Amino acid sequence: MHFITLIRRFVPPYKGQMALNILFNLVSTVLSLFSFAAIIPVLRILFGLSTEEAVRVDLSAVSGLQELIAGLRTNMYCLLNEQIALHGAGYVLFLLGIFLVLMTGLKCLTAWLANYYMVPIRTGVLRDLRQQLYDKVLTLPMGYFTEARRGDVISRMTNDVGEVEASIMSALDILFKDPVMILVYLVTLLVISWQLTLFVLLLMPVAVFLIGRIGRSLKRASARGQEQNAEILSSIDETLLGLRVVKGFNAQDKLRLRFTALINATRATFNRINRRYYLAHPLSEFLGTALIAVILWFGGMLILSDHATIDAATFIYYLVIFYSIINPAKDLSKASYGIRRGMASLERIDAILNTVSDIREPEQAKAVTFDKCIAFDHVHFGYNREREVLTDIVLEVEKGKTVALVGQSGSGKTTLTDLVPRFYDPQQGAITIDGTDIRSFRTRDLRALMGIVCQEPILFNDTVYNNITFGVDTTQPAPSGMSWPEAVEQAARIANAHEFVVRMPEGYQTVIGDRGSRLSGGQRQRLSIARAILKNPPILILDEATSALDSESERLVQEALEHLMQERTTLVVAHRLSTIRHADLICVMHEGRIVERGTHEDLYALGGYYTKLVDMQQ
Repeated sequence: MHFITLIRRFVPPYKGQMALNILFNLVSTVLSLFSFAAIIPVLRILFGLSTEEAVRVDLSAVSGLQELIAGLRTNMYCLLNEQIALHGAGYVLFLLGIFLVLMTGLKCLTAWLANYYMVPIRTGVLRDLRQQLYDKVLTLPMGYFTEARRGDVISRMTNDVGEVEASIMSALDILFKDPVMILVYLVTLLVISWQLTLFVLLLMPVAVFLIGRIGRSLKRASARGQEQNAEILSSIDETLLGLRVVKGFNAQDKLRLRFTALINATRATFNRINRRYYLAHPLSEFLGTALIAVILWFGGMLILSDHATIDAATFIYYLVIFYSIINPAKDLSKASYGIRRGMASLERIDAILNTVSDIREPEQAKAVTFDKCIAFDHVHFGYNREREVLTDIVLEVEKGKTVALVGQSGSGKTTLTDLVPRFYDPQQGAITIDGTDIRSFRTRDLRALMGIVCQEPILFNDTVYNNITFGVDTTQPAPSGMSWPEAVEQAARIANAHEFVVRMPEGYQTVIGDRGSRLSGGQRQRLSIARAILKNPPILILDEATSALDSESERLVQEALEHLMQERTTLVVAHRLSTIRHADLICVMHEGRIVERGTHEDLYALGGYYTKLVDMQQ
């Protein structure tokens, strides 16, 4: 059942390659039968079993498959006797040897061609799965990542995809080839001796039951193993991100003990998995040998009986074909184990792929226009139903104005700004732009209006130039008739970044390292601002953009921000109140509510929350 499901899911884009793979596997199997067929005349010559009394059969007069096969066999014996009489047994053996080599060569060629067409299927399915996962991660709502651990997501995209490639795709390779081989061989065995083959088929369910019994537990154990791999990745990720704190608090031993316990538990799980997995080969080999022994006994009884239906040479040919079934059968048993292992990983991958985003795109999207204001109309929001983070937010941000959000940590400032680009949707109320609910716009169109500068600048392991142009389409003409390099330099100058960029080894083509690790905090933030300046958005969201900087860096970044905020609608989240004194409106938030609003002078004169915040900072 799993096999059919996997075929329907993965193979349709590669139907042509699959058809060629099956065709060449079929041809290879048929050619192997011709190769084995040379054994019978060789044995007859060596043991003097030639049938001199045989008379040629007129094949045009025969009816039925059995008579046709018997006639072909008789005519072949006659031909062999004639050639032995004319040229001697040595000459005939030489010809049979050439025939065997040619058939084997053709068989090997077609087997290679079958694998040749299987390679694009394996690599293509793996590529498709990785692409689907990556695309899905890009479209998942931000709320998903508040619940899921980053290490677990990475594990599903790496370890689980690798397990699918190592187990399921290897199993599909076997399942495309071996059933064809087994089917052709079984038909041949039935033609040679239906009594002997029927006897063998009656014994097969016992072997299948024993092998299947062991494999059923693999899926559960494999799922647990992949979860533990995810925990290992999460632990490594946390350690690398927090290494400064780990060393500063001398917590190495604590983390080492936790990691040791985790990898020991993972080792024990995979010990169980692999021991059961490796049982497949010896178990199937033992059962195959037992079947051979039974066949030798039963076939011998058929040969020695008074009404023999098979001779000794044909029986040996039968054994050779049957023994050729054993390896494909063993591979099939391993493939079934592999599919059970891989299905556990595939289910973990599907848990991401099947995640339904709670940020729904509208069926009939409206065009985005921004001429008047952004309004919060009695907005309620919580990351879970147990606790609201924002309660009854009513706020209007007029176009071209700067609105600052201040308050203690955890009061909901960043959450409120995250609702504007629809990183989350409110549970109650609505956010509108010029009176239209933002849920009526495509998220891509909505976010095109916005530039975001975060407290922690998000940069990529790429050049300065590519980081600044990250949010724009450089295949389109640059603004103001400039070239893109000129536009990038202008944005960097406005952001006070040009001076340090030109001092770098390769200027704007310098790679800045993972997360901009080769830059200082102030330099990273100024590049983030340059990126927002180049995008030139009408709406700007600044989330504590200067809170983590020293005084000199803060001055440079603040100057860059003031350039950026000119003639733009700006939402500012600020801890340092000195940076937002000139905001058109300051909203003070406390426990998810706006408790005060007004200008700096008005709020300070109230003597309330804002006054306490200002006095504490002074």
